Amino acid sequence: MSIPTSRTKENAEIKIVSELCNGCGLCVSVCKDNSLIIRNKKVELSNNQIFGCIGCGHCMAICPHGVIEIHGRTLTPENLFNLPSKETTADYQQILNLLKRRRSIREFKEKEVEEELIQKIIDAAVTAPMGLPPSDVNLLIIKGKDKNKAFAKDFCDYLEAMKWFVSDWFLTLMKPFWGKSNDEMFKGFVKPLFKVYTEKMKEGINVVNYDAPLSIYFYGSPYADPADPIVAATYAMITAESLGLGTCMLGAMHPMFQNGKKAKLFREKHGIKYPSREGLFVIFGYPAVKYQKGIQRTFASITYLT
Repeated sequence: MSIPTSRTKENAEIKIVSELCNGCGLCVSVCKDNSLIIRNKKVELSNNQIFGCIGCGHCMAICPHGVIEIHGRTLTPENLFNLPSKETTADYQQILNLLKRRRSIREFKEKEVEEELIQKIIDAAVTAPMGLPPSDVNLLIIKGKDKNKAFAKDFCDYLEAMKWFVSDWFLTLMKPFWGKSNDEMFKGFVKPLFKVYTEKMKEGINVVNYDAPLSIYFYGSPYADPADPIVAATYAMITAESLGLGTCMLGAMHPMFQNGKKAKLFREKHGIKYPSREGLFVIFGYPAVKYQKGIQRTFASITYLT
């Protein structure tokens, strides 16, 4: 049985050009579905597949002789490209320096992000790994300060109609069901956030997306691996830093419009195709500020199994 996604519910088809095969077995070694076997020094389709071909393309990408073609699950041989040479890629120190330079930016110059840069961000983000192909990550791109402010205003109007969600009676009612940590989060973060978003917007101050010249919402589908939108958003932020743009991830909006009739209407109004377990807004723009120092961060814990 094939693994379903929002884009396809069928297995991909594996085509083998047997006369080109020398039986090296590289394709078999990278196929984790047991879809391929070597018999009589030639690759063949196996009768012992786990799921059926999911279209990862590993076998097609590793074959040095063009023996294998994958068709389906949005993949064809035309999707293959030559890998960049190792000499053209960044080394560890260059990558680390880029990561260290990135800080969350919420202050932007009055300058639009060029279409060319937006496309470069998309081209890089789409290379992000995913739980299962084809990617179930969706992008909502909001270009221009005015459109971002309008979206933020709509979001605040939506929150105004949802104030019961952070009311004292509702939080008291829910505390036994969602536990101590959620109770503390709602009382200490979500409830004040509702207030600051809506009250500041009434003053004409946008602290939802900061009137950014560009925002991109990365979200999944009911089938998506929850990590996929977050990984793609991270790739986008790193890419933007390399292009001279500032970025900031905004995680508070996504959970607010996932459930209920009002949430559905909000999604439909803004072209958001699905509710999604995880999602992330990222804002982009030319920084209006320049930081002089970085800040060393730490993980909560690092444990080695022995």
